[in-house]
Amino acid sequence: MNDQKLKINGLRLQKTLESFADFGRTERNGVTRLALSEEDRRARDYFRSCCEEIGLAVSVDDMGNMYGMLAGRENKPPVVMGSHLDSVKKGGRFDGVLGVAAGLEVMRTLVENGVESIMPIAVMNMTNEEGARFEPSMMASGVLSGKFNKKEMLAKKDADGITFEEALQSSGYEGSVQNRLKEASAFLELHIEQGPILEKESLSIGIVECVLGMVCYEIEVTGESDHAGTTPMSMRNDALFAAVDLMKEAREKLAALGDDLVYTIGRVNVSPNIHTVIPNKVVFSLEARHTSAEVIKKVEEIIQEMQESEQRAACEVTPRKLWSRDTVWFEPALCDAFEQSAASLGFSHKRMVSGAGHDAQFMASYIPSAMIFVPSVNGKSHDEDELTSWEDCERGVNVLLDTVLSLI
Repeated sequence: MNDQKLKINGLRLQKTLESFADFGRTERNGVTRLALSEEDRRARDYFRSCCEEIGLAVSVDDMGNMYGMLAGRENKPPVVMGSHLDSVKKGGRFDGVLGVAAGLEVMRTLVENGVESIMPIAVMNMTNEEGARFEPSMMASGVLSGKFNKKEMLAKKDADGITFEEALQSSGYEGSVQNRLKEASAFLELHIEQGPILEKESLSIGIVECVLGMVCYEIEVTGESDHAGTTPMSMRNDALFAAVDLMKEAREKLAALGDDLVYTIGRVNVSPNIHTVIPNKVVFSLEARHTSAEVIKKVEEIIQEMQESEQRAACEVTPRKLWSRDTVWFEPALCDAFEQSAASLGFSHKRMVSGAGHDAQFMASYIPSAMIFVPSVNGKSHDEDELTSWEDCERGVNVLLDTVLSLI
């Protein structure tokens, strides 16, 4: 079936993406569509209508995940395509939604060309991938895969005190636990890269081999507050100076672990945060990501060494591990299928890793899963300036279509 080389309708894909963007479009042509908001509900209604228009059977599970199913000749586990429709505040028009629109466009192409599949095919919309309204991110796929406890997730509250359960019920998209995706032949997610690599290397397709493992710590540095004008420098226990020295030392040691390691100090809180008072406490975050568990272990050793570092001066240093995750490797056969499709279509491509988390990483724990990326202009994402060219979107969806045809 792969030799048919069907192609999607690029203009239709573009119109679909712009229609989705109308649900929460911002003044700067971005999108604010928080999970289970009114904007999300309207986007869900549109997704449902698109599915029903081409004859897909639509169902919703107990976490609000939506499925548009095309029956196959045999009752086999389906091939599932999907991503998410929710966004961050003032996010972009492509993050997540491209994967849903891609699945829709593949379905439309199969239906209008009368392609009969041995197994069922589905397009899926995951609930609350971003975690921008209800933490944590990837909430619904986390429940499906057994990573998160459903009762705990239902009790999560947004900034206004509304629980996830209340928002789910009021949205009209609380379905049945019986509708959950329990097994599938494959889960395929097309996503924008959200980084600069593909564009910098002038490549069209990224075949994602894994989602990087990571570790996140919070480091507390405790000193002593005194008057900023009357305390000699030699008699200070300045928590901020100690913290800055520790950050510099950590950067030097982490850099020595190799260019593939990425690490970030993204949050710093200084107390009492008064310009006339020597800081008595600094709390900062330090996270690192890498494919190798051994490298992550070395990162943790470097963080623990902060307690005995000469840079701590007279201050007390307490590292606390907040959380971690192992590297998630995608199904090699599906990665190969994506690569073969990209090559057969004549699209430049490369194998790469994802530093960001995606629903596919949770789905991979119980379903053979894989992802592909398309370029992000200037690497921008989670921003109103997020952009992927229509041509790159079309190339990515054609690779998805060609891969689905090879599987069904």
